[in-house]
Amino acid sequence: MLRAAGVGAGDEVVVPAFGNAEVAEAVALLGARPVFADIDPVTYCLDAGSVAASVTDRTAGVVVVHRFGRRADVTPLRELGNRHGLLVLERGEADAPGEELVRRRERAAYLDARLKGVRTPDSGDGHTYQQYVVRVPGNGRPDRDAFARALRARGVACRIPVQTPAHRLPGFRRPGWTLPETELAADETLALPVDPALTKREMQRIVAACNALGGLLQPAF
Repeated sequence: MLRAAGVGAGDEVVVPAFGNAEVAEAVALLGARPVFADIDPVTYCLDAGSVAASVTDRTAGVVVVHRFGRRADVTPLRELGNRHGLLVLERGEADAPGEELVRRRERAAYLDARLKGVRTPDSGDGHTYQQYVVRVPGNGRPDRDAFARALRARGVACRIPVQTPAHRLPGFRRPGWTLPETELAADETLALPVDPALTKREMQRIVAACNALGGLLQPAF
């Protein structure tokens, strides 16, 4: 779609750094320059204010990625695109079948009501819970990673959703990019199981394991 719109050498395209590098790589393959903008800490999608601050006279487009089953707020981004004559593309996620979606939301609601010591995801805007991503607050990466290791030791198959934001990768690293919400999300986020096939006993195990680890979340002095 970028190629069809004439995006190429000398152009810039604003993309998220939080997530995999596929979008940035696609921009680079066209000879254009990916420019990374920060995310909204609730949706994990592009923040309109950060995108606006990234626009230059070379900007040709913006690629919005919907993340974890939560849709980005595209209205202000489309308004920005209209003002500056920018292409605004959306990259979505595969839609879950109706019954699967119902079960995912049921399991998410179960976790929302019972988890302690972690910040549960915001359920707004029709969240489909492709991933159930919590925040493990504390002193940065060591706390989240210790929490994840302890959960796995208790039989909970959690995963870190974004290991390294794209702007930290060797091929894209440049001085001057300050993305505080992206950095914080990369250090704090953890995806817990929310698969439709999970039984009530398995859900109880997830809750019990998480809530038993509250001591790991205490800030160090």
